Amino acid sequence: MSHFLVLFLLLSLFVAAKPNVILFVTDDQSPVAGCYGNSVIQTPHLDALAKEGTMFTQAFATTASCSASRSVILSGLHNHFNGQYGHTHHFHKFESFPAMRAFALPQLMSQAGYRTVQIGKLHVAPESVFHFDQYLRGNTRNAHQMAEVCKPVFEEKTDKPFFLYFATSDPHRGGGIDKSFPGKHKPDLFGNLPNKEEHVGIKEVFYDPEKVIVPGFLPDTPESRAEIAHYYQSCSRIDQGLGHLIQLLKDSEKWDNTVIIFTADHGMAFPGAKTTVYEAGLRVPFVVRDPRAKKTGVTNEAMLSHADITPTILDIAGALNKKKTAPAQPLSFEKVGVGENSGKAPKRYHGRSWLPILGEMNPKGWDEISASHTFHEIQMYYPMRVIRDRKYKLIWNIAYRQPYPFASDLWVAATWQAQWAKGKDADYGGRTVDSYIHRPQFEFFDIASDPNESRNLADDPAHAEALAKYKDRLKAEQKRTGDPWVMKWEYE
Repeated sequence: MSHFLVLFLLLSLFVAAKPNVILFVTDDQSPVAGCYGNSVIQTPHLDALAKEGTMFTQAFATTASCSASRSVILSGLHNHFNGQYGHTHHFHKFESFPAMRAFALPQLMSQAGYRTVQIGKLHVAPESVFHFDQYLRGNTRNAHQMAEVCKPVFEEKTDKPFFLYFATSDPHRGGGIDKSFPGKHKPDLFGNLPNKEEHVGIKEVFYDPEKVIVPGFLPDTPESRAEIAHYYQSCSRIDQGLGHLIQLLKDSEKWDNTVIIFTADHGMAFPGAKTTVYEAGLRVPFVVRDPRAKKTGVTNEAMLSHADITPTILDIAGALNKKKTAPAQPLSFEKVGVGENSGKAPKRYHGRSWLPILGEMNPKGWDEISASHTFHEIQMYYPMRVIRDRKYKLIWNIAYRQPYPFASDLWVAATWQAQWAKGKDADYGGRTVDSYIHRPQFEFFDIASDPNESRNLADDPAHAEALAKYKDRLKAEQKRTGDPWVMKWEYE
C-alpha cells in the first residue's frame, strides 16, 4: 500500500471521527422550561436533553435583538464590532462587514471538513460572510416539520460530519391575535393557530392563563397571563420538534456522534425583556449534550456569553487555535471596491471555548459577561452597554436623554397596552410605565441581592466607589472588543 493511500485513509478516519454538531436556536425564548424550574410548562424533551448533558444556568445573549444577536452567535464577535448593529431585513439594512468572513462560523466549519446545512431563520447578512453549503426550507413555526426536512442530511452516506444550524421562528410574536379574549387588548398568538387548531404533526399543549407563572418583570394582569399562556404553547411546540429531531438522529444512528447545543437568540418577546439589556432580555436557555462527555446531568453555573459559541464549535471541530482564541486557519476575504468599507479584520474572538468546562459545576474564571445593544429596528437607536458579574451589574444608557424606543410588535402587545392605558404611574413589573420609558444615564444594580433590578444604586453615595470601578471595567471591555461607542465617554 502506497504512503499516499495510507495518508488518505488516516485523514478519512480523522474526518469521520469528528462529531456532528447541531446548533438549535429558538427565537425570543427565555429559560422557561421544566429543567429550569418552571413547574407548569411542558418541555419533556429539553428536560431529557439536560439530564443527558449539561444545563448552563447563567447563559446570556450579548444583545436582545434578533439579527444583532445571531451575528454574534455565528461569528464570536460583538455586533458593535462585526457591523450587524440591528436588523438586516427590509429597510433596516444592517449587515456585517465583509472582513468578518475570516472568523464567521459556517465557512470555517466547511473548511474543517463539515457539510454545513442551514434551516429556518438566518436573519444575518451578507451571504458572503455567513455562507452555508446547503439551505433547507421548512415551516419555521413547526420544528417537527423542520426536523423531518433534515432527515436526508442524517441519512446521507458519507464520511463527512455535518454542522446543522437549526433555527425556529417560535416563540416569536406573530400569527395574529386571540380574538376569543374578552378584554379590549387582544393577546398575540405567538405563532399558534387560532381557535386551538393544531400544526401538522404537533399535539398542541394549551395552557390555562390562571395557572401560568408571571415573571417579576411583568405585571400580573389578565392580558399578561393570556400572552404568557400562548408563549408557553409555542415553546412546547418547539420541544416536540426537538424530540422529533432527536428521534431521527437515533433512527439514522447519528445520535451517539452528535453534539447538540440548544439556546435562544435572546429572552422572551415582552416589554421588559426583548430589546432591553435587563436580565429578562439577556438570559437564555443553554443546554448542551456531548456524547463524548464523561459526566451527564450536570448543572453548570459558569457565566456564558453567545460570543463563546463560535469558538466552542470550532474547538469541537478541531479548528480552533486555542492559544490565540482564533480560527486555526482564518478564511481570506475579497477586497471590496474603492470607497467601500470592508471592516476591521478581527484578530481574536471576543468569546472563548467552554468545551473544557462542560462537565464542571462551578468552574473558575467564568464570572463576567458584557452586553452591547445599539439598534433593533432602524428607528430604534438606543445604545446600551453592560458589564455584569456575580455581584454587580452596570448599564450605561448612552442615549438616556431620549425616551426608550419600542419595537413595533412590543408596542402593540396587549401586556404593554393594558398598562399604558392606565397612565404613566401604572405598575409595570416593579417599575412604572414612565420609568420604563425614561431611563437614567446609569443603572447600577446589586444583582446578587436584587435579581429583579428594582433598586438603582447609581446615585447612592455608599456605592460611588463601586460604580466608578465598574465604569472603568466597562470602558476596558469596550476597548477590548473594538466598540466605536467608547468615544461617547469623552463627549456625552
